[in-house]
Amino acid sequence: IPVFILAGLLVHCVFLVSIFDIYFSSPLVHGMTPQQTPLPPPAKRLVLFVADGLRADSLYELNSNGTPRAPYLRSILENNGSWGISHTRVPTESRPGHVALIAGFYEDVSAVAKGWKENPVEFDSVFNESKYTWGWGSPDILPMFAKGATGDHVYTFCYTAESEDFGAQDAAELDMWVFDHVKGFFNSSRSNQMLFSALHEDKVVLFLHLLGIDTNGHAHRPNSREYKENIKKVDEGIKEIASMIENFYGNDGKTAFILTSDHGMTDWGSHGAGHPSETLTPLIVWGAGVNYPQKVTSQFFEDNFLKGSWNCLKMGMLLFAQADIAPLMASLIGVPFPLNSVGTLPLEYLNNSAHFKAESMFTNAVQILEQFKVKMSQKKETTLSFLFTPFKPLSDSEQINFLKKTRLYIQQEKYDEAVSLCKTLINLALEGLSYYHTYDRLFLGLSIAMGFVGWTTYVILVIIKTHTNLTKTVQTNNQESTVLFYSFAFVGIIIAFFLLIQACPWTYYVYCLLPVPVWYAVVREIPVIQDLATNLLSLRIGQSIGFLLVCTLGIEILVFSFFYRSALTIGLLVFAGWPVITQLWVQAKTTALIWTLLCVLLAIFPLMPVVGREPNISLVIAAGLLTLLISCFSLASLCKSENKYGNNEDLKIHFYQVLSIALSTYVVSSTHDSLKNKQGLPLLNQIVSWMTLVSSSVLPLLSPTFLFRRLFSILLSLMSTYLLLSTGYEALFPLVLSGLMFVWINMEQEALQHYGLSLKQKLAVFNFAYATDITQFRQLHLDDVRRSFFFVFFIVTAFFGTGNIASVNRKMFPQPARLFCKYGCKPKCSLCFKQVVIPFVLVSCAFEAIQVTTQLSSKSLFLIVLVISDIMALHFFFLVKDYGSWLDIGTSISHYVLVMSLTIFMMLMNGLAQLLTTKRLELPRRTKHHST
Repeated sequence: IPVFILAGLLVHCVFLVSIFDIYFSSPLVHGMTPQQTPLPPPAKRLVLFVADGLRADSLYELNSNGTPRAPYLRSILENNGSWGISHTRVPTESRPGHVALIAGFYEDVSAVAKGWKENPVEFDSVFNESKYTWGWGSPDILPMFAKGATGDHVYTFCYTAESEDFGAQDAAELDMWVFDHVKGFFNSSRSNQMLFSALHEDKVVLFLHLLGIDTNGHAHRPNSREYKENIKKVDEGIKEIASMIENFYGNDGKTAFILTSDHGMTDWGSHGAGHPSETLTPLIVWGAGVNYPQKVTSQFFEDNFLKGSWNCLKMGMLLFAQADIAPLMASLIGVPFPLNSVGTLPLEYLNNSAHFKAESMFTNAVQILEQFKVKMSQKKETTLSFLFTPFKPLSDSEQINFLKKTRLYIQQEKYDEAVSLCKTLINLALEGLSYYHTYDRLFLGLSIAMGFVGWTTYVILVIIKTHTNLTKTVQTNNQESTVLFYSFAFVGIIIAFFLLIQACPWTYYVYCLLPVPVWYAVVREIPVIQDLATNLLSLRIGQSIGFLLVCTLGIEILVFSFFYRSALTIGLLVFAGWPVITQLWVQAKTTALIWTLLCVLLAIFPLMPVVGREPNISLVIAAGLLTLLISCFSLASLCKSENKYGNNEDLKIHFYQVLSIALSTYVVSSTHDSLKNKQGLPLLNQIVSWMTLVSSSVLPLLSPTFLFRRLFSILLSLMSTYLLLSTGYEALFPLVLSGLMFVWINMEQEALQHYGLSLKQKLAVFNFAYATDITQFRQLHLDDVRRSFFFVFFIVTAFFGTGNIASVNRKMFPQPARLFCKYGCKPKCSLCFKQVVIPFVLVSCAFEAIQVTTQLSSKSLFLIVLVISDIMALHFFFLVKDYGSWLDIGTSISHYVLVMSLTIFMMLMNGLAQLLTTKRLELPRRTKHHST
């Protein structure tokens, strides 16, 4: 068994990691030659303002009284510069957004997952190519560009991480810190000749990272007064900085200014997903080399989100990708384009000669073509010549033809034709980069798919062989086994040799060789397969086909639920009719009625809105009061049954849990009021919250191990924590879910009796502590497949019941705000994770109770669960995308990772459930001393 578990973990880890090699390996290549426009640039210096978390509509729309929110920037886009919309990509987080802005490429998912402050991959940037760069702002952003720069020419000035507090003060102070320090920096340069000289060099970049808007958005939401006032303060600060810099350089007209944002923000104060409010960011450019406003009669909007009060802007709006800003900055100050940039220079922003624009586009095209050539060379070196298929639209001759023709057009002053040809070349080079980047995808995908099918088949055979009576014990032929072993070993050697001569990465060996031992294990069980086929043929074909159809339909509903939460509602309504379909209601009418009602009640939650709901603290308080009411009834019933307790310690534990629920309800109410009034987080509330968090893990272990008492104790402890982390209707979810779990345990006892598998047990006196001593487990029955499916369905419902992939976002600050308010604190992520895990624990504990009360080994049921989850994972493996909508891409990755993690996660949950249900901590007894 340990070998099987280790093999299973290893196989699933390989399957899980494989998509990052197949779909999301790093697109970066190295060894290109820097490309720089040969003509003199229009600007000597560039000032980059990045207003973190600033939405495009929040900046461009007017206030309710018709006045602009940012008067200075409004006057710039109407009179002095160009403006537009930058489209960001998922994940809409600070690090990938800044990398796209400053380096010109989009980080792959595996790189983003490696850290926020360190550079997981080496990349070039505009800062690195500049003569000098000075930056001010957040310690979460600036260090990564300073560390990645070559030489000592990128200097950063950061405030402390402790300053990023969104609860007790106005976060706009972070932006004021940046503006004040920039002013002080320029003032100090007048008495520092070395610094003064450096500031007057060409190719200088000044970077101001403004975090206040993002922090206020998380704390108060983008439609709040604080968020809008922060925009106004940033506008005033930019006006002062721009005026000061122009005066410092004697109004020489050689300074270019850019204002943009790394990402937007949803109405409820989060980002990370692909809603237009998160992906659409503003861009305003003015100063040296920048086009003046182009008047238009009306705006054209591709996205309905852009429509509205924007139409009052009569200046032409430009739409482009976020990565296009990096080549724009490089062109304005005349530095080489970042080596890994995939952005296309937006010529509409440039106010320069047609010759300069053509030369700049040619430089842009050659820079991207260099990446294509390196990528092609790398793939050619690691592929056998007779198997290599080049990207035909950009063969060596086609590349030379493009470059010669473009250069000829420029010499003949046919600049429009040259620009058009360059754009064609850029598009082809980007297609070619994608072609070579995905060159091995089909080959690797088929290998993983073969491994998936082989592993699932093997697990099914293990279930049938060891946990059912469907097959007989068959003696294996040693000679046949030896021949079989050497045959598969020979196949493995051939595959390894094929990979070796192509100098493939070591991960390719893992993916391609994994199916060999898996299918060897399957083929070894051919006698079992033959015996199983004989048994199945003896059954009625209609029954077999019907069973397979029901299983297929159930798994497809689970898969659909990842995309459409309403599929869970359909499944729960079918579950509600289960007692009627199976005639269970005849023997247990009351239990069946309660089951049906709770299924219908739980089916409402997937129909409720997910992220985006406004906080409804009254619902959280109502959930707390309802839990208190149920707890008090339970406490009263326990007091009446004192004869079942050896002492009063059990009553005390229950009382402490009731008190914990009451305190949590109070903390939710008072903390919400305190933060709303900007009074910060009360220290007493913080202490109570942390005490509740810690005690919730310990108190259940002090309660009796009788089945329903222990499960109810677990519910109360987890509910006190869940209340602290809730903002609305989701606080009611664990109550309904746990109610259904209690009834499910009873229904399974009725099902056992209905099918004649065993006698109905007295659950009221069933003790978890003695259940683990059961040595005689029964064999699997067909109904146990249904039990396992119920468990997987409830696990999925526990995850998607109140949210979806996008809602599990580390930027959901309101929940952990009741424990602390620091912007950069890592525990916030673990607190949000705990809120997600709590419903899982409730379902896992109920399933543990069902396993022991139905006299089944956890291994047999877990193997069925493993098969169900692996079939789902195979679905999602083929649904992983790296094209189309970036929301779809991010969601497809999340779905696959979630299902693959589900198996490992359920093993951990099973262990945790066993610990919570079977173990009991004994408190030391106080010895009574009698005075004499």
